[in-house]
Amino acid sequence: MRIFVLGAGHMGAWLVEELCLDHEVAVYDLDRRKLKYFFNVRRLLEPGEAEEFKPELLINAVGLPDVRKAFDDVLPYLAEDCILSDIASVKTGLYECYKNLGKKFVSTHPMFGPTFANIRDLRNENAIIIKESDEEGKEFFRNFYKGLKLSIYEYTFEEHDKTIAYSLSIPFVSSMVFAACMKKQEAPGTTFRRHLDIVKGLLSEDDHLLAEIVFNPHTVKQIENINSRLAYLTHIIRGRDYEEMQKFLNKLRNNIE
Repeated sequence: MRIFVLGAGHMGAWLVEELCLDHEVAVYDLDRRKLKYFFNVRRLLEPGEAEEFKPELLINAVGLPDVRKAFDDVLPYLAEDCILSDIASVKTGLYECYKNLGKKFVSTHPMFGPTFANIRDLRNENAIIIKESDEEGKEFFRNFYKGLKLSIYEYTFEEHDKTIAYSLSIPFVSSMVFAACMKKQEAPGTTFRRHLDIVKGLLSEDDHLLAEIVFNPHTVKQIENINSRLAYLTHIIRGRDYEEMQKFLNKLRNNIE
């Protein structure tokens, strides 16, 4: 299949490197410096070059704020039967976008990033395929993700964003709060260092990606839940209530089993 990857950031570059093993792949990014290390790939310098390449599948791997503009920039150069796709971490507004574009589409989300995942062994990682997608596109990504040994889940656009608010927004926000309370620590313990490593990895990600995750419309509800639990824990600590603390810790253990 001829595949055009739009955007050569962390995930776009990963897709290019994986897909070019079995498909004819072209890649374009506004920052041409990101293109110079690709091999066995056609590097496009302008969106219009897609017309000659004639992709059968376009994977939009730019950040969520620019997804619609990226589609608009390249759409005039795509064949009518080219399938549109995205890997956005938050899908708000994308269903309406696809309906307005009037083309076949498939929306997916690899639930990992190069910062924390072992991209050479993804057997313990997951991917989501959006149910509203066209079957032809879903079948392509099912086969692609299965080849990487990923566990695959199918959610609606709405279910996806609710899941992301829980599975990504909570750890992202918690890590941000940890970093916000940071001070010089001369003798950090093991737990502190592990938290610090997670925060450093998180903050090495692109700012637009971090904002994209926490601006998910469902994130505020999760933050309110965090605030509620913190208020309860603060109450226990102030009262030095050992019995209530034991109940709280037991509930936590039940939650993570």
